[in-house]
Amino acid sequence: MRTAVVGGHGKVALHLHPLLVAAGHQPVALVRKPDYRAELEDLGAEVRLLDIENADAAAFGAAFEGCQAVVFSAGGGADGNRERKRTVDLEGSLKSIDGARSAGIRRFLQVSAINVDDPVPADTGEVWRAYVEAKRDADAALRASDLDWTIIRPGGLTDDPGTGTVTLAAEVPDGRIPRADVAAVLVAVLADETTYGRQWELVSGDLPIPDAVRRAVSS
Repeated sequence: MRTAVVGGHGKVALHLHPLLVAAGHQPVALVRKPDYRAELEDLGAEVRLLDIENADAAAFGAAFEGCQAVVFSAGGGADGNRERKRTVDLEGSLKSIDGARSAGIRRFLQVSAINVDDPVPADTGEVWRAYVEAKRDADAALRASDLDWTIIRPGGLTDDPGTGTVTLAAEVPDGRIPRADVAAVLVAVLADETTYGRQWELVSGDLPIPDAVRRAVSS
């Protein structure tokens, strides 16, 4: 599949591009800065420019032209900017959903976060609350769409080397997971029709990723 990756220079995406290539797919990295082009092309990605916060849904659709799948892995970052949780994590996802529809794309993967459907404690900081609410609302919008969606909700993300073994289920205990393993799970489910319409939490575990996906599908 030619796969558009929204947030194409993000930390998960940088692991994702070469894994997509190795699996026979063509990643299309959507990024705001042309400065990233050489780095991303070295990873095997085609590069297209897209300003997530300022582009409209029509521009998203145009950026997705020729693709058969979309991976939304963008995030507003850890800079303490509450507004960017809305403009990137939520509105970026909503525009990606609309853009996929307009481009005739059915397959849509979304990287979310663990536990975002849980009630937010009253003493939660405003930035973290905004992040949780943005991810929660983006997931709800995708679930309500008519796309062939899969939502992956990883635990705490690390830059440790990937292990290739995970725990993947509708609900899992809190935990952490290398970004490399998140990317590997995305590749494992991308072309698997049995994962359509499924939402799973993801942390490190003991099962090889193909086995973890099969178990999640059957549960």
